[in-house]
Amino acid sequence: MYELVQVGRNCYYIDCPAKIGVYCEDKDYVWLIDSGNDKDAGRKVKKILEEKGWKLAGILNTHSHADHIGGNRYLQGQTGCKIYCGGIEGYFTRRTVLEPAFLYGGYPSRDLRHKFLMAQESEVSGFSDAGFPSEIKVMPLPGHSFDMVGFEVPERIVFLADCISSKETLEKYAVSFIYDVGAYLKTLDLVEDMEAAVFIPSHAEVSDDIKDLVRYNRERVYEAADRILSICREPVSFEGILKKIFQGYGLSMNFEQYALVGSTVRSYLSWLRDDGRLTAAVSDSMLMWTKA
Repeated sequence: MYELVQVGRNCYYIDCPAKIGVYCEDKDYVWLIDSGNDKDAGRKVKKILEEKGWKLAGILNTHSHADHIGGNRYLQGQTGCKIYCGGIEGYFTRRTVLEPAFLYGGYPSRDLRHKFLMAQESEVSGFSDAGFPSEIKVMPLPGHSFDMVGFEVPERIVFLADCISSKETLEKYAVSFIYDVGAYLKTLDLVEDMEAAVFIPSHAEVSDDIKDLVRYNRERVYEAADRILSICREPVSFEGILKKIFQGYGLSMNFEQYALVGSTVRSYLSWLRDDGRLTAAVSDSMLMWTKA
């Protein structure tokens, strides 16, 4: 874990729970793509850079989830580097309590205010800032998160962030986190049509061909949607739907999973309702969902 792997003449990634990209601007300075899940990850990254004799030019964040920005604060404090993050993701990176608050739908209790959902705050600039490396292409990949992006570096190496998960991850957790289901499906279409020398997803194997994995991720989205529609053949509340999702997939409920899976299920409900496949109506002071 935290092994530096070379994938191009000037490009590497650090193999860790959420892969960290390393792009060599020149022989002395490097850019990181994401920073790991916490301060300890930041320390390990700093040690790798020091062993290679590299100085940190800056950090490019794909999105604001804690496992991608957790090392920001430490590395920024140690090096004074700038951090770049776009759109809504930038606000969440500056004020990280927004992440568990968004997931929970209100002020999050201490069960959700921990490093896995709430990284330390860091100061960020937008991608339009003059200091952003011009040779790196920003690719919008919304759906998993609000304004998530990927990055293409020279030599046609693409960092895909969290827009696809490995088959093993999907088989284990069944329902991958999605904020906007419709946008996520469009992103999968975009990624399926991409051509690159190397694709580096944060949570799947590095490959030169990811089309089959993209299709598998898409299939799992439609499977989850069909399951929700089946649950809603008779009027049912959100809590009733969530219970059947956990039971049907054999998932273990805890406070964190309630928030993560619950947020995703709500996103599916919104998508299916906007698409005309679900209706929602209040009955006996409860919002009930029914297949249209």
